[in-house]
Amino acid sequence: MWFFARDPVRDFPFELIPEPAEGSPPGLWALHRGRKKATGSPVSIFVYDVKPGADEQTQVAKAAFKRLKTLRHPNILAYIDGLETDKCLHIVTEAVTPLGMYLKAQVEAGGLKELELSWGLHQIVKALSFLVNDCSLIHNNICMAAVFVDRAGEWKLGGLDYMYSAQGDGGGPPHKGFPELEQYDPPEVADGSGRAIGEKWSADMWRLGCLIWEVFNGPLQRASALRNPGKIPKSLVPHYCELVGANPKVRPNPAHFLQNCRAPGGFMNNRFVETNLFLEEIQIKEPAEKQKFFQELSKSLDAFPEDFCRHKVLPQLLTAFEFGSAGAVVLTPLFKVGKFLSAEEYQQKIIPVVVKMFSSTDRAMRIRLLQQMEQFIQYLDEPTVNSQIFPHVVHGFLDTNPAIREQTVKSMLLLAPKLNEANLNVELMKHFARLQAKDDQGPIRCNTTVCLGKIGSYLSANTRHRVLTSAFSRATKDPFAPSRVAGVLGFAATHNLYSMSDCAHKILPVLCSLTMDPEKSVRDQTFKAIRSFLSKLESVSDDPTQLAEVEKDVHAASSPGMGGAAASWAGWAVTGVSSLTSKLIRAHPTAAPAETNAPQRPMPEGHWETQEEDRDTAEDGSSADKWDDEDWGSLEQEATSVLAQQDEWSTGGQAGRAGQAANTDHKSPDSDWSNWEAEGSWEQGWQEPSAPEPPPEGTRLASEYNWGAPEPSDKGDPFAGLTTRREMGAQDRPRRSWLGRSVRSGGGRWRPNAQRGRWPRAP
Repeated sequence: MWFFARDPVRDFPFELIPEPAEGSPPGLWALHRGRKKATGSPVSIFVYDVKPGADEQTQVAKAAFKRLKTLRHPNILAYIDGLETDKCLHIVTEAVTPLGMYLKAQVEAGGLKELELSWGLHQIVKALSFLVNDCSLIHNNICMAAVFVDRAGEWKLGGLDYMYSAQGDGGGPPHKGFPELEQYDPPEVADGSGRAIGEKWSADMWRLGCLIWEVFNGPLQRASALRNPGKIPKSLVPHYCELVGANPKVRPNPAHFLQNCRAPGGFMNNRFVETNLFLEEIQIKEPAEKQKFFQELSKSLDAFPEDFCRHKVLPQLLTAFEFGSAGAVVLTPLFKVGKFLSAEEYQQKIIPVVVKMFSSTDRAMRIRLLQQMEQFIQYLDEPTVNSQIFPHVVHGFLDTNPAIREQTVKSMLLLAPKLNEANLNVELMKHFARLQAKDDQGPIRCNTTVCLGKIGSYLSANTRHRVLTSAFSRATKDPFAPSRVAGVLGFAATHNLYSMSDCAHKILPVLCSLTMDPEKSVRDQTFKAIRSFLSKLESVSDDPTQLAEVEKDVHAASSPGMGGAAASWAGWAVTGVSSLTSKLIRAHPTAAPAETNAPQRPMPEGHWETQEEDRDTAEDGSSADKWDDEDWGSLEQEATSVLAQQDEWSTGGQAGRAGQAANTDHKSPDSDWSNWEAEGSWEQGWQEPSAPEPPPEGTRLASEYNWGAPEPSDKGDPFAGLTTRREMGAQDRPRRSWLGRSVRSGGGRWRPNAQRGRWPRAP
């Protein structure tokens, strides 16, 4: 019975890419690009076509096939698969490029650095040392055509066609038959004096000298050119001269040559070679050595080749995190290498590791991730952020470490655009409310207010209506002065999200109370905000048809484009607050909020005034259209002023604070967030983390002072002119004090005022 024979080439799991072979080195083999049929991964395929009458060359090719298949070394071309038939030989290796083509491409792209060349030559010499000293084999073909470069820039030794044993068994060296390869033979071989002269490595070391000359000077035309080192680096010239010496007995062993070049000041004694050597032995290094290596790696990555970082450093970083104990130290170099990746590669290699890192309980890991979130946030999709990252990030709001709470708050600037309705408008607002009311670190409360103003445009219309006014009003009553500044700037940055009614009845009364703030920086920003809000109200009053245009964003859906005024916030929300917070936390790690108002060292009058204050007169007449162009100053500058400037109103400082604490908040029923836990409601106002000390004997609290009626005592009332009395609608209704008055809400019912802070009067 006749059976149809199967074609082995067709069944071979690798295929040649249908394009002509380019740049194939001289010799028996033609180099083709190929790919694996199952996965499409790139490979290189060396093809030898069996020709009739070329039995000697066929035997040489088959010997090379066997040698490459059995020799395994990191610096020798890696064998993957092979095919041997009567018509052809196929050798499949890792994807490589001939060294000649690689050097030419690098020169066109700007040239190779000495660091890359030093490591490449180090690899070839190390492979040669392995063959000579460990395997007793003579390569017999060291030249440019026998060296290949992989995608990581690693040099690999190939061209094993003419290899023979140094011990004499198996016959002498094969005949090459290619003039391009025979020109690299040493003088003692070329003149027929025999190969017994010198050491077993002498001929290969001469050829190594030829390779070094070609790497730095280009193709070698004649052997006499070796006398002139040309562009070979001075640190390598003495060792090069030993290689091309006429006496074969003085040519060094490859191991000794490597040792000499690695000596202090040698050509191969540099950071790049040391990094590669450490990576090759990283699996046997101690954990402390790995920690130190990764900490220092980031400083060197900028000087390393891009391909090396992508294909050699990155896999080692991922392995160190996945299976080692490197921890957070791998994050900085990991994200630095990630800049060299495409978006698709980043999604495949970096993002899975980042998602896994967020679930770590290591505080150092968490804070590093939060600090460097800006580098990878653009590669995260919304489902991943909401389901796998945000649930872990919110634990940072409850952390006992202030630095983690601060970084968690600031990370919301980047996460907010990707959060869904529930996480953004409910879960995140609950944590912000708790931080603003309960956190004992003033800078963190300030950061919370800043962040809320930045992400206000992403909130839903209903959430904006319930949250923003209440939150910024609470910030204006914070004992930490930069928080009060942030509250004022928060109103300004989100001005387009309030109705004209809210501006008049809720925002301006809060801002007016701050005109008596004891800190000049707060008062300055308050007056700017008041003038701008009044200008806006005045423009609508003059032309009521503008009302719809002015309030177009009030009930609009959340959109990042609505926060135009918040753009000027980015400077101090991201950089200023960061440095300020870290300074304050380090200086006062356990200070209570009330302690931040201690008298400070006096500063010259007007020292902290900004250039914008010189234009206050022009601002009074500006229109509402220029609101977005207003520069509200730097929070770090304002906060530093608060910490350094003496209380200018020494006689009325505490009284002014009492006045702002006693200010009535105009709230609607929508402000009662019944679905939130009570301790996190925006309606509670500022709460002290600990019980305040009792005031001195005889001191009257702000809540006990009758703001609406004349003082019954004979003593003059220094605060009588601070508040405008409001007349009651009905004559028979008993008069109430300003502090005790209820606010009329939109629903037609009366609600008690929010809890008020108690602050002692100035003596």
